[in-house]
Amino acid sequence: MKKIIKNGVIVTASDTYEAEILIEDGVIKAIGHDLQANDAEVVDAKGCYVFPGGIDPHTHLDMPFGGTVTKDDFETGTIGAAFGGTTTVIDFCLTNKGVPLANAINAWHAKSKDKAVIDYGFHLMIAEITEDVLNQLPSVINEEGITSFKVFMAYKNVFQADDATLYRTLLAAKELGALVMVHAENGDVIDYLTTKALEEGNTSPIYHALTRPPEVEGEATGRASRLTGLADSQLYVVHVSCADAADRIAEARKKGWNVWGETCPQYLVLDQSYLEKPDFEGAKYVWSPPLREKWNQEKLWTALKNGELQTIGSDQCSFDFKGQKDLGKDDFTKIPNGGPIIEDRMTILFSEGVKKGRISLNQFVDLTSTRAAKLFGLFPQKGTIAVGTDADIVIYDPNAERTLSAETHHLAVDYSAFEGMEVTGEPVSVLSRGEYVIKDKQFVGNPGSGKFLKRSKFGEHSAQQNKELHTSSN
Repeated sequence: MKKIIKNGVIVTASDTYEAEILIEDGVIKAIGHDLQANDAEVVDAKGCYVFPGGIDPHTHLDMPFGGTVTKDDFETGTIGAAFGGTTTVIDFCLTNKGVPLANAINAWHAKSKDKAVIDYGFHLMIAEITEDVLNQLPSVINEEGITSFKVFMAYKNVFQADDATLYRTLLAAKELGALVMVHAENGDVIDYLTTKALEEGNTSPIYHALTRPPEVEGEATGRASRLTGLADSQLYVVHVSCADAADRIAEARKKGWNVWGETCPQYLVLDQSYLEKPDFEGAKYVWSPPLREKWNQEKLWTALKNGELQTIGSDQCSFDFKGQKDLGKDDFTKIPNGGPIIEDRMTILFSEGVKKGRISLNQFVDLTSTRAAKLFGLFPQKGTIAVGTDADIVIYDPNAERTLSAETHHLAVDYSAFEGMEVTGEPVSVLSRGEYVIKDKQFVGNPGSGKFLKRSKFGEHSAQQNKELHTSSN
């Protein structure tokens, strides 16, 4: 059905203005005033902002980890995402050494089939670089449309790759047109520190943070950045949690290296003290990198404002407190890493960022949607409001006040990482390719309606786009 959105204030990464939007066949057909269309549904957005749908570039749905599987799958996870204003997610395919990459990709297609209520894409983990793997990469990019690769520098003996693997992945990505992503923590040092902590009888959740100090994140971030500069390639550092890592990214960018950084809502509003909650509740906040001392938060906010960090991912990776997190009751290393973040990603950035004057409205859109669309080969189909783009649209009430809680969220997991937090701002209606997923704060979507997105190669649109990507947004 045709729709005309009226009376709202359209906000993109670059503009804020009042206009109407005509939607037809899933795309934006016109933007202007006094638009007319036969049989069009009129959507009144009075008092609301009209944002492009959010893009969450960092999710783990239906993912095995630590002897269990994340509680939220592609159905519940994308429903929660939609309630939060996100209309596209990019999830991570985990691979195994010696196994064809297509096996992992097919497994993730099976996980998402007939479940996702919004559009989605995949990143691909690179565990090893052999001639066989190198020969498979062109088809991953050209046929599957998966144009980003993840390398872990942590989780020794599980996911961790060595520096040679990272460097060769960077070289291959430069040649093939892919973006390399890193989980930047020094896994060898973490392995030593965790072993030592357990030997000394330190088993509680706070030791997850104390054995993964900010120095190991800063060191790995700097090392990955230098290897990127050496390879003249491109790097995206996921879930930056501390000042040390943010500084390494800023230094790399000043040298002209193609390095970008992502942080997450949890690092902006929660701190290390949460891991000290009594009765094992600290386990709810165990994820990697860990929460940091509170003073790091303002450094991250400043980096977002200054353009030294460019995107906001959720790192959604939820495990129930009862029955999953408690696997590590007597050993913090056995607590499944991750938390439920996807639904509150945009709200926290709006409430704590825009409403408190830390970032502008346009920066909010850039951080939650536009920059990810450009970096990950979705722009201009996604990430903005313009004639010809997908009608992924969020009608957002900037003045709604509410309290975040597991009692009101829409995920399957049994707790909220932000329990009791008071926020301002809420999506009223959310459209994916012109169809309601959320209408008047009610879920009206359909599992399986989300489409898999084949993404463009890195920087494929033009050299100018690369220049725009590298320029800090202020």
